[in-house]
Amino acid sequence: MTAEQTVQCAICPKACVIAPGQSGECRVRINLDGVLTAVTYGFPCAVHVDPVEKKPLFHFLPGSSILSLATVGCNLHCKNCQNWEISQMNPERSQAYKLPPEEVVALAEKQRCASLAFTYTDPIVFYEYALDTFRLARERGIRNVLVTAGYVNPGPWKELCAWTDAANIDLKAFSDTFYREVCSATLNPILRALVLAKASGVALEVTNLVIPTLNDSDRMLTDLCRWIFKNLGADTPLHFSRFWPNYQMKNLPPTPEGTMLRARSIAHAEGLHYVYIGNVACENGATTFCPACGESLLERRGYQIVLDRITGGACPSCGKKIAGVWQ
Repeated sequence: MTAEQTVQCAICPKACVIAPGQSGECRVRINLDGVLTAVTYGFPCAVHVDPVEKKPLFHFLPGSSILSLATVGCNLHCKNCQNWEISQMNPERSQAYKLPPEEVVALAEKQRCASLAFTYTDPIVFYEYALDTFRLARERGIRNVLVTAGYVNPGPWKELCAWTDAANIDLKAFSDTFYREVCSATLNPILRALVLAKASGVALEVTNLVIPTLNDSDRMLTDLCRWIFKNLGADTPLHFSRFWPNYQMKNLPPTPEGTMLRARSIAHAEGLHYVYIGNVACENGATTFCPACGESLLERRGYQIVLDRITGGACPSCGKKIAGVWQ
């Protein structure tokens, strides 16, 4: 092996230097004879039709269906990962479907999906597959969605955002220490990705998984909400999601409902207009309220819409425009 045969990946801040026959940390970007190759291109391990609310996206075509796909692999290694069976899987050990970009788009049309999403794992590691599919989908009038941790370099991220209509980005904690110890990553690249997505015109929503003792303090929740308000705006929907013990973090209990309600109260106090609670049933946890008059506008039960009063993208009672992309 010579130095000339090694390659360096430029997709994410880890900047893996990869020897021939080896992969980066994501497991799927491999040096094949001196050429960096995303070996899962066109081979998703999961293909489903979901309600868009499952992403979760609450302000983007509510009630519509979304074709959802993932390949194995992830550039993070979160100890609490809910999809670790595929995110931490080696590609040669996984089952996969042969589904090149043109067939993904055809399938979305066949299933009458208004949009398609790369989700479940992290589309950053199969970047080229996502980008090529999004370009074809936009030509056919299908909306493009990313569900990602946002650990990506600015150049490729800006290019992908140009073809992305909506995204839900995980902001796992407002703590670099948390990212290093729990996720094998760092905080600042995620913050940068959030700002760039917003600036690119992506319909952005944010998810924070609230984990007991690790990121659930008043101080950390306040800092997170304050940063979103200042850098992304009061109209950015924020989803607090309940932690459930899994993977390498079975030693912690599920997040108490009281903690989730406290997180929502902190977010409202910091000026955020649209705050939701997921993975636990609680009163109005999934209801969209008008930030001007307080009217209940869009009520959900699980992933189902049970009431939708938004009219022309606005509150019918006071006329306040409601941030989002509506049917």
